Amino acid sequence: MSRAQEPSRRTVLAVAVAAAVTGTAAPAAAATAPHSAADDPGQAQARPIDYHAWTTYRDWRCGTAEGTRAVSGRRPGVVIGAPVGRTDYTDPHTGSTATWEYATWTSPVHRLTVPATEVIASWNAHTPDGTWLQVELQGTYSDGTGTPWYVMGRWAAGDQDIKRTSVDDQTDGRSTVWTDTLAIDDAGTGLRVTSYRLRLTLHRRPGTRLTPTVWRLGAMGSDIPDRFTVPASAPGLAQELAVPRYSQEIHKGQYPEYDNGGEAWCSPTSSQMIIEYWGGRLTPEQLSWVDPSYADPQVCHAARSTYDHQYQGCGNWPFNAAYAATFEGLQGVVTRLASLTDLETLIAAGIPAITSQSFLKDELTGAGYGTSGHLMTVIGFTADGDVIAGDPASPSDEAVRRVYKRREWENIWLRTKRYNASGKVVSGTGGVCYLYFPAHPTPHQRKALAAVGVH
Repeated sequence: MSRAQEPSRRTVLAVAVAAAVTGTAAPAAAATAPHSAADDPGQAQARPIDYHAWTTYRDWRCGTAEGTRAVSGRRPGVVIGAPVGRTDYTDPHTGSTATWEYATWTSPVHRLTVPATEVIASWNAHTPDGTWLQVELQGTYSDGTGTPWYVMGRWAAGDQDIKRTSVDDQTDGRSTVWTDTLAIDDAGTGLRVTSYRLRLTLHRRPGTRLTPTVWRLGAMGSDIPDRFTVPASAPGLAQELAVPRYSQEIHKGQYPEYDNGGEAWCSPTSSQMIIEYWGGRLTPEQLSWVDPSYADPQVCHAARSTYDHQYQGCGNWPFNAAYAATFEGLQGVVTRLASLTDLETLIAAGIPAITSQSFLKDELTGAGYGTSGHLMTVIGFTADGDVIAGDPASPSDEAVRRVYKRREWENIWLRTKRYNASGKVVSGTGGVCYLYFPAHPTPHQRKALAAVGVH
């Protein structure tokens, strides 16, 4: 679980809103294919979710480049060409100041198909030592005015050059950034974000030829209706994917500098399970810093590699997706799904998901705990349609595989409001998930991803 005893950033957000790796999937059991949204174009148009990304050479050429250049090849991207200047950056978590060369790339305006109450950016990049990047977002409101340029993350794969961080206290009185989510302060007014631009600032040590390479940059905008319950879906798939099982609980007390140790590592533990499902492996050199007496050292590494020094936790959604994409042949996005049917579509194509949910102990039969925010993997469905999960909040690796009742699980994942243990109305995550998949998906995988709005 992640910060189970504390008010989560989603709880804070709800209060504000209420004020108004290349390869194929591992072997799987025989499946019954579900109805796919890809077969029903009208369904895709009706989704209250819009994920959009820039990934192709043409995409990178269409943006506004100041010192950056597009690179072609099997995985097109954007890199530093000729820096446009130097800047001093004082790391708020170390107090040290360093000078960096920089260049920028700004996306074209993307008009959201659904005017949004929330927008979450995510990215995939390579940042060799001596480099880092910043992602910003500027939105346009439904009344024609604009937001400031909001910092959505300062990121590097490692932690030697800067401390990976979100940025607090960003607001214009109409919208606010809560860690990794830009949210309208009072959705009840009808104000929405109707379009946005993203800006990359790529940094490197002066006088070097180093550069970050960004392969994917995108954002998910959504307007999920307020709801305590969601309509029940009909089961459409019986299939289970062979995903590795890792427990966060066996790491309790390890490396407390990363969110008080393993008991709070649900997000990186889930990420590591899916990364390894796709064949991603850490080298002995990468793991050499971990105490050799610790089991599953790759989970410790994942925690360190996703830790947000401002949020003081490993649950920053885009940081987890970016970590997954540091493994060769993998990409990762943060989006929302609209139903368990979406998850069935993905599982049928061999694509597991990482989902975010919060619930009371008695709301999820068999969990044995309650949480204000928890990540787990969805790896399949039983013949009765129940959810097969890899739940890292388990006492051992062997106990990670769980089967949860479909109706209970569906509701706690997709709702946007719930009652906490004190009877107070707080937030639900509204179908948030991370999707990790090959950089070059198969046709079946591409169709499934397109069906859930990811291209």
